[in-house]
Amino acid sequence: MNIKFGPAGLGPVKEATQRLEEYSKLGLSACEIAFTYGVYIKEKDAPIIKKAAEKYNISLSIHAPYWINLNSNEKLKQKQSIDRILNCVKIGNKLGVKTIVFHAGFYGKTSKEETYETIKNNIQTMQDEIKDNNYTPKIAPETMGKVNVFGSIEEIANLVKDTKSSFCIDFAHVLARYKENKFDLIKEKFPYKTWHCHFSGIVYTDLGEKNHIKTPKESLKILLSNLPKDKDITIINESPDMIEDSVVGLKLSKNI
Repeated sequence: MNIKFGPAGLGPVKEATQRLEEYSKLGLSACEIAFTYGVYIKEKDAPIIKKAAEKYNISLSIHAPYWINLNSNEKLKQKQSIDRILNCVKIGNKLGVKTIVFHAGFYGKTSKEETYETIKNNIQTMQDEIKDNNYTPKIAPETMGKVNVFGSIEEIANLVKDTKSSFCIDFAHVLARYKENKFDLIKEKFPYKTWHCHFSGIVYTDLGEKNHIKTPKESLKILLSNLPKDKDITIINESPDMIEDSVVGLKLSKNI
């Protein structure tokens, strides 16, 4: 099993090189840059960070801003959402990033079927733009943890088939949404060689995800024991203690 572990955070640009070196010394080999509230890395700084990531053998990904809804009932907001994701793709192309993770949207007042069609069409628009510009990062809609939010296992799997996008399996979100891990269904729906994943501890209610918590060691053991052995897997930890939890995951994986 080939697994890369890393945290969901790079920190300020001025500390990026040092942070990547620290991750490498801990044995980590992945890092997701959190553009939670916007793209904060400028084009002039991207080559420096890319060079450092290559030097320390850290595979970079990006989490797009949270202000995204590809199913908004306002066309302008759909367009703004597309632009936010494509801005991540553009800077990601200069950073050497492989994957751009994003939350696709909400059902809102439309049916699940209508929501799917709208989101699918908007992702295809982005795919066309990416192809036209020869950008290398793959856009990856994420499985979501709240039942009223678009992003079931089936919905994300269908997007991969219909748009040739990549995907992000958030195992904590799956647990919160379905109240069980659904490992067999995930393996069935995502038969691809490369998986980009998120994992952390999570608190949830009947409506799904409530908040992330420190990752219980037992939960990591269950995850690692159920992952397929024949894939290249990246696991990004999003817990409040994401660096330490990534290191624990790495250590546990060596005994699986």
